[in-house]
Amino acid sequence: MRVPLLAATAAVVLAAGTAVPAAAASRGGPTPTAAVPAGVLPVAAAPGGPAPTASGATGPGGPALTASGATGPGGPALTASGATGPGGPAPTASGATGPGAPAAGAATVPCPKAKAPQVRRSPRPTPPPSAPEQQAVGGAALATPGLVVPAGVPAPPAVTATSWLVADLDTGTVLGGCGPHEYATPASVQKLLLTATALPKLDPKQVVTVTRDDLKIAPGSSAVGLVEGGRYTVETVFLGLLLQSGNEAANALARLVGGPGGAADGVRAMNEQARHLGALQTHAVTPSGLDAPGQFTSAYDLALIARACFANPTFRRYALTERAQIPAQPALRQKGFQIQNENQLIYRYPGALGGKTGFTDYARHTYVGAAQRDGRRLVVTLLGAEPRPMRGWEQGAALLDWGFSLPRDASVGRLVEPGETAADGAPASASAAAREPRAVAAHRAPATGLPGAWPLVAVGVAAVAAVALVALLRRRQRRA
Repeated sequence: MRVPLLAATAAVVLAAGTAVPAAAASRGGPTPTAAVPAGVLPVAAAPGGPAPTASGATGPGGPALTASGATGPGGPALTASGATGPGGPAPTASGATGPGAPAAGAATVPCPKAKAPQVRRSPRPTPPPSAPEQQAVGGAALATPGLVVPAGVPAPPAVTATSWLVADLDTGTVLGGCGPHEYATPASVQKLLLTATALPKLDPKQVVTVTRDDLKIAPGSSAVGLVEGGRYTVETVFLGLLLQSGNEAANALARLVGGPGGAADGVRAMNEQARHLGALQTHAVTPSGLDAPGQFTSAYDLALIARACFANPTFRRYALTERAQIPAQPALRQKGFQIQNENQLIYRYPGALGGKTGFTDYARHTYVGAAQRDGRRLVVTLLGAEPRPMRGWEQGAALLDWGFSLPRDASVGRLVEPGETAADGAPASASAAAREPRAVAAHRAPATGLPGAWPLVAVGVAAVAAVALVALLRRRQRRA
């Protein structure tokens, strides 16, 4: 009974702490918003005017985004200030106007959405708290749950994905996105993080013996068909991972990377790699991307991970491989068989470079794809998509077309370089934030409006309750 009592005490104290800001908000108190540079969406709505919306055009050459929502050809291009003419001044924080000033009270611009059939979704896992520093990685304009695109460009295509991002693989320029830093569940696109971690460390000619633990995957989940005791080269296992999305292949590779610590240390190495790449909102729990509590990523993070993969020539070769042979295992009376690449982009999109598909009940459809055209290499990442009216790869292809239609100097942000965020002293990752509840609570304490030492009391009680709750969960897990 001690654990529920402590948790209840913490809830009472924290509820008292949050009542003050809630009351302030109900009286019209200010709500903190992220500063957004002029020249990109989202933009501020004019006082008393409607929030800016996307026109909903679904392809290159569609009407430019407008503040009024006009969708006809020749409609006024959306400016940073929300004005509808060239050279419209951007409002400053004080209400004055001036070149390059950030928009005041920036409104969230909704992303163009394709109408999808109603499906029964599994309850989405609750993501960890996201620090402001994580939301601003790559540029302040990316810190929005809505649409962010260069001003005056055609509207991006309507897709069903809950978040997406298009970026240049070579320059790192972000061309646009929808909720780039919003948490989402990765599904099998997480195998790209495993690849970015394992591929540089393993010899493709090394022979792997598959173990019983490698084959412990969820019933009905994707598998290559590797057998216990079977001997395969690392290259064969990678091809099974990337072409057929084999979950047993993911377990085997994570075990190899983990060394004596096995797959668990392999997953730790994946999280270290995510932090190194600057993917601060990514936390792996399983090597394959099979759903697990606490496992998250974002469209921006996936672009960082994909960029690391496509920088490796071996990965580029694997990603464009259409078919591969899984060798026979005579000693185990197992015949050889052929597997085929599931990524339809490489068959149907001119200039395709490859990518990765994914699906789970929690994540829905996820996708990463890349292509080259006219000397440019672009990558698209999307999360939380439905397969109708367009499949995941088709939504990715439409966004790639949109990206290639933009001027080469179009930009709303950038992909950070490996090691850059660690050097800047940014938070280590989503997993690190989850391990440091005291630091997160202390950072947010000034916003509660509580006098004196009450914020510290709330933080202390919350920390005690968290420790007790972990103990309770561990006991329940042992019973499961």
